[in-house]
Amino acid sequence: MATEKAPTIIKKYANRRLYHMGTSTYVTLEDLSGMVRAGENFVVTDAKSGEDITRTVLAQIIFEQENKSGQSLLPTTFLRQLIRFYGDSLQALVPRYLEFSMDNLTRDQVKLREQMESTFGPVTLHAIEDQVRTNMSFFTDAMRMWSPFAAMPLAAPAGGEKTGIAEPPAATSDLDTLKRQMADMQKQLESLSRK
Repeated sequence: MATEKAPTIIKKYANRRLYHMGTSTYVTLEDLSGMVRAGENFVVTDAKSGEDITRTVLAQIIFEQENKSGQSLLPTTFLRQLIRFYGDSLQALVPRYLEFSMDNLTRDQVKLREQMESTFGPVTLHAIEDQVRTNMSFFTDAMRMWSPFAAMPLAAPAGGEKTGIAEPPAATSDLDTLKRQMADMQKQLESLSRK
């Protein structure tokens, strides 16, 4: 039976220095970025409190990568949409959806590269931007399905102009509507995972 290797411990000190416990050396965020690319699992803890701060450090790495010229992966539109989900009733679904999407992209990246190269020739910036727009469209559509008011039409007054006030729901119960939306979402996720 193969046993999984325990994650490397990185301690972060008050002076913001990161200490790699496995090699007994100080490391930088760039070093940790290289470890992630190499598939090495690590946990970052606060040296004083012992608190797990891995998520914060990984976010710092992403922030630094985003600030490098030509390295941006996160379009402004995506960041704005992501911020809107904080505090929203759908916030709990977003991490799972993003993890599912990234797992699929990672698993299918070789096939995706081959398809893009055969379709577009060498991968161009425009082809990548189109793929990002398509992915964001899927994400937006999927999130709309989970919103209980997304499918409700706006009430129109006698003059025909929209007021922005949703009409009352149809005779079906909210539970039936949610069940139908969940079934539709499941079908879409299954079709996406087959591609």
